[in-house]
Amino acid sequence: MQPNTSAAWQDRVPGFVTLLVISVVLRVVLILYSEWHDAHSIVKYTDIDYRVFSDAARFILYPKPQGDIAKGPLAPLFFTVGNPYARETYRYTPLLAILLLPNEWLHPSFGKYLFAACDLINGALIYRILMSHILPHTKSLAPDVSAKDSKRFMRAHASLLAATHLLNPLVFTISTRGSSEAILCTFVLLTLFYALERRQNAAAVVLGLSAHWKIYPIIYGVSCVSAITSQRIDGKGWKFSHLLRRLVGREAICFVLLSAGTFIILGAICYAVWGYPFLYEAYLYHTDRRDHRHNFSPYFYLIYLTYSGTSANLSTWRQLLRSPFTSLIPQLTLSLGTGLVFGQLSAGLPFVWFVQTFTFVLFNRVCTSQYFIWYTLFIPLLVPRINLSWKKWVMCGAVWMGTQALWLAEAYKLEFLGDDVFFGLWVRSLVYVVGHAWVLGVIMRGYIPHVSCNQHSSIPE
Repeated sequence: MQPNTSAAWQDRVPGFVTLLVISVVLRVVLILYSEWHDAHSIVKYTDIDYRVFSDAARFILYPKPQGDIAKGPLAPLFFTVGNPYARETYRYTPLLAILLLPNEWLHPSFGKYLFAACDLINGALIYRILMSHILPHTKSLAPDVSAKDSKRFMRAHASLLAATHLLNPLVFTISTRGSSEAILCTFVLLTLFYALERRQNAAAVVLGLSAHWKIYPIIYGVSCVSAITSQRIDGKGWKFSHLLRRLVGREAICFVLLSAGTFIILGAICYAVWGYPFLYEAYLYHTDRRDHRHNFSPYFYLIYLTYSGTSANLSTWRQLLRSPFTSLIPQLTLSLGTGLVFGQLSAGLPFVWFVQTFTFVLFNRVCTSQYFIWYTLFIPLLVPRINLSWKKWVMCGAVWMGTQALWLAEAYKLEFLGDDVFFGLWVRSLVYVVGHAWVLGVIMRGYIPHVSCNQHSSIPE
């Protein structure tokens, strides 16, 4: 490739501001279309979850006539507020319903615009992390570009990678349909940004907020603690004493206390207002969730086989199949173990979090398409350091999407045609697990880690 060819390539890539404008227009058009579509079609564009969020916000503002108000220990002492959990299937933090209160007094689509705005914030955070922490430390990005043009090349490269998130159909359809995953992604990316900036206290607080919003980001605490302490201890031994010293350093303890404290304080406030319904619906319900449909995970079949009947009249092996620990033990072992190991090897937090999240989603007992956003969020940050041929990339994409399509084709027969295809769907779930595990392995083998030259960095990039 000649230098002028490279320059021409850079000129053809829209600037990041232009990319944001395109992203805004796209999302506004889709939200406006969703309003028209929902008014004229039986099959709605808007996700059912958005209706759940909106109803929960309405119940906070206007409690039911039956007196369904918040029943937390302190709620009657200060004010009367409605109970969002009066809405069946609302199993989220009350903060989400509070954020969507403007659905009632401004516009019913306010929440969609909020989620779309979070999409844009996420794109901006991805661009900022790429420009500040990924591309400057990535060698051979453009060997034919002079030092004078290197910044220009990085801007074009970062814009192109940010576009893979902002213009990703999976991302903009989920947010404009009314799913709240974009808010959680904002918290996660903000935690990562603060961690890479070595602002540990801010990272700990936002991590606590993320875990309050949805519990799974708590797995990132292991890799953060491991990364913080790994460079403070001489030697890379694997003895128990070395691992213990890494986990109980002063900075690590401070990080854990701040993060856990934020999580506990937010939970305590919500409990004080809404009481046990908050604890059960937001957290405890998920420990025994039984979802035998709409679920990529092969565990769905085990749940299906033991769905009817109480634990008392089930045999021991059926109780074992039904138990959440059947999936929780391998899931947490992999997601926490990779965070501990890769964190102290200074592999880079974006890569570590990607691997942790991928394994968490892959082995979760409940998995839907929305969960894939949790780890695809990090892919733009990994691409500059993944050494794979275009053929390998195409193969990974084909396997990743093909195994999902294979499952969905069989799930259609179950959900819409009423066919008894549970066993066949379970087999395809196994294919999904094997295929996605292979994709993860390929990406891990192709990743080229970067070890910062700054020996005083507390959280490696």
